[in-house]
Amino acid sequence: QVQLVESGGGLVQAGGSLRLSCAASGTVFSPNTMAWYRQAPGKQREFVASVRSTTGTIYADSVKGRFTVSRDNAKNTVYLQMNSLEAEDTAVYYCYFRTGVTTYWGQGTQVTVSS
Repeated sequence: QVQLVESGGGLVQAGGSLRLSCAASGTVFSPNTMAWYRQAPGKQREFVASVRSTTGTIYADSVKGRFTVSRDNAKNTVYLQMNSLEAEDTAVYYCYFRTGVTTYWGQGTQVTVSS
């Protein structure tokens, strides 16, 4: 089992920045992928960004150039640096962990961007 704990959400003005963190604990096997998804009110959950324990990041087109995903393998922690935030980025952000075919989700952290 893997437990994911997110932190760093909050309220920010448009154009501002926030940094999300997600720490994985428990039986953390490698290689693995950690990622961020988000779900806005009335919309489906969507992919934001991912990073593998070895190498490689992927971003949704909507956040390229504004968001940066990174990880600290020693701490089993993934980060999402969000810059130039827009009202459309308002959502609950979920941490995601996958190793092999097993996946886990965090509880989510609210990000609200005021325009």
